[in-house]
Amino acid sequence: MLQVPFIRENKALVIERLAKRNIDATQLIDDVVTFDEDRKRLQTELDNTLAESNTLSKEIGNLYKSGEAQKAHLLKEKTSQLKEASKQLSEALSNKVEALNELLYKIPNVPNKLVPRGNSEADNEEIFNEGDVPKLHDGALPHWELAKKYDIIDFELGTKITGAGFPVYKGKGARLQRALIAYFLNKNTAAGYTEYQLPLMVNEASAFGTGQLPDKEGQMYHVTEDNLYLIPTAEVPGTNIFRDVVLGETELPVSITGYTPCFRREAGSYGAHVRGLNRLHQFDKVEIIRVEHPTKSYEALDGMVEHVKDIIKELKLPYRILRLCGGDTSFASALTYDFEVFSTAQDRWLEISSVSNFETFQANRLKLRFKNSDGKNELAHTLNGSALALPRVLAGILENYQTKDGIVIPEVLQPYTGFKIIN
Repeated sequence: MLQVPFIRENKALVIERLAKRNIDATQLIDDVVTFDEDRKRLQTELDNTLAESNTLSKEIGNLYKSGEAQKAHLLKEKTSQLKEASKQLSEALSNKVEALNELLYKIPNVPNKLVPRGNSEADNEEIFNEGDVPKLHDGALPHWELAKKYDIIDFELGTKITGAGFPVYKGKGARLQRALIAYFLNKNTAAGYTEYQLPLMVNEASAFGTGQLPDKEGQMYHVTEDNLYLIPTAEVPGTNIFRDVVLGETELPVSITGYTPCFRREAGSYGAHVRGLNRLHQFDKVEIIRVEHPTKSYEALDGMVEHVKDIIKELKLPYRILRLCGGDTSFASALTYDFEVFSTAQDRWLEISSVSNFETFQANRLKLRFKNSDGKNELAHTLNGSALALPRVLAGILENYQTKDGIVIPEVLQPYTGFKIIN
């Protein structure tokens, strides 16, 4: 959530940057400023009324002590009026604050100056491309056909048990999945991230803190009786570790990683582009999360990008990095880089990671602060990234590493799988 002082001091900049998201925020920003002025006016009136009431209360006490009960009685009538006025002002102030917050909840994060203006993924900027696309043998198959051929992923069984988008991994498919999780976690912990095992459901406050509510309510599975949400990513419980926390400046940066299953409704997703592992309702992901000093968060973002690059290079998959345009950047993010691997069998790019800097947007909702060198509380910056999301990484491995004799396991994963080929 944006801070009101930031909006007031940078009104033109906020409107200009939000235009990168194809949003004309002029009226919304004007309303925020107006509501905040009303809030300040009500707060001043309430403070003055309470101060006058307190002064009269002391005077009444003194009058009673000096035997001037009649004067004291008259002043008591005045204090009763002031108490009623303060009650009305307090209610009006509370309503105004609530209305102001409702406006702020509607405003997405201000894009970084590097974010290109655009409407959709077609307007994203490719900033890096590495790796050779393999030449596959005649008769090469997409991963959903390979999964059936080698009996390693059963999509039909998952549909029977739960529904479409909930695959069952079998045999060497399950072992490869487990190998990827262990490999990703080991890479992350070796880079200084502390491993956490996190809850798979969160409360409303946690979903609000990281920006899933109210923006993405329809994308999450909701356990209505307990008012809990199945997590769409480990970012949600991981970042909420620091909700309502004040860190010491020397404690920054904080770096954590965790593996979780993730759950997304993905309502309205149909067609060939979401076949097989391309888009699921339940999938595995290893996440990296950082809490940073505001002056160092973009350096940290670059480091996270390099970290993910290193993992993909070790897997020897052809990949590219995109800087997302305003229209494709998430509600809470200031700057996002997407990683995509090339699926040779499908002849298309598959997103496998998003690495984002949220600046203070999440921290303001979370009340995540640190005590700076002046002894004052200051909002931290939060960042997160996939390192990595498994379904499309697995799809890329199955398709790009297939041969006539079977699917070769990337060399870096072989110590984790215990086998070199699926045949």
